[in-house]
Order: sequence, then structure tokens, then C-alpha cells
Amino acid sequence: MAQPALRFAPELLLKAQGIRAAIFDVDGVLTDGRIYIGDSGELFKAFSTLDGHGLKLLAQGGILPIVVTGRDSPAVRRRVADLGLVHAAYGAQDKLAAASALLGPLQLDWSGIAVMGDDWPDLPLMQRAAFAVAPANAHIEAKAAAHHVTAAAGGHGAARECCDLLLSAAGRYAELLRGHQVTLDTAP
Repeated sequence: MAQPALRFAPELLLKAQGIRAAIFDVDGVLTDGRIYIGDSGELFKAFSTLDGHGLKLLAQGGILPIVVTGRDSPAVRRRVADLGLVHAAYGAQDKLAAASALLGPLQLDWSGIAVMGDDWPDLPLMQRAAFAVAPANAHIEAKAAAHHVTAAAGGHGAARECCDLLLSAAGRYAELLRGHQVTLDTAP
């Protein structure tokens, strides 16, 4: 079976090595940033299945996915729970404080943390992280703080691209891909 094509520059993969956990914002990263409000005041958000699978793969690859979001809603909590993510901070006005509170008990420090954010509230996290990523449609300041800007937009596969990059840097991407290519017909 052929090896997957190298999609990221070697210098970028080198910069992303040693990441043990990745913090993701929600609005603008895991969604496209739009918020739909129904007649009864309920919030609706659209999430990409590509991103969701990427977060699951990240965990399988030994990199802990974490969510830190400035908003709180049943939709976000449901999506995080459906993905099996156990470390999250909702309604975080100070995202750096919220993230630090999550990292401490996990015995993780910022030298092993990646962050994906899209706007000003994410900047303190992005500037503190060892590796920062912004989606293609992020605010210009988030892009300036990022080591990598994805080709995909937030809510449309940007988080998956980030996950693929981190898994590639950790040397786990090809192994996880092979595991998904095995079928009853190809199993040894």
C-alpha cells in the first residue's frame, strides 16, 4: 500500500513536533462562525463531520483534543460530548485562564500545546502555544499569530487540516490511515 503524500512543508512539520494536546475554539473554527437563532431563542450551529473525525483521530493518535470556547450552548455541549471530548471550557471570558485551568491537572505545559483560533479572544492562547493555527477565514490578527493558516475555512474542514498536520508531525498519520483502509477483503 502506498504511503500518503506529504502535504505539509518539512519545516512546518518540524515546528509542530512534540505537541501533546491541541486546543480548539468553536465559533469560527469548528463552525463557520455563523449563529442561527430560532423564533424561541434557541441557537443552531453547523459542524463539519470532517472536523469531528479529525478530532477523534487526534485522540487516537495520542494528542489530546481540548475545546475552549467563549460561548456556551446546548448545541456545543452536545457536539463535544458526541465526539467523546472530555476536556472543555464553555463560556470562557478569559480563554487563557480557562485553558491553563484545564492544562494544570493534566500536567501539560504550553511547550507541548497547539492552539487553533480565529479571532482576537484566541490571541492570548495562540501567542502562548508552541504551535498556532488559524483557519483561512480567520481575522487578520489571528492569521498573523499563526504558524500555519489552513487552506480550508472554519467549519469546513479547517480543524481536520490542523489535526492531519499534527498527526503527520507526530508520525501517526500514515498508521491511522492504514488502519482505516483495512477491510474484510484486505485484512491479513
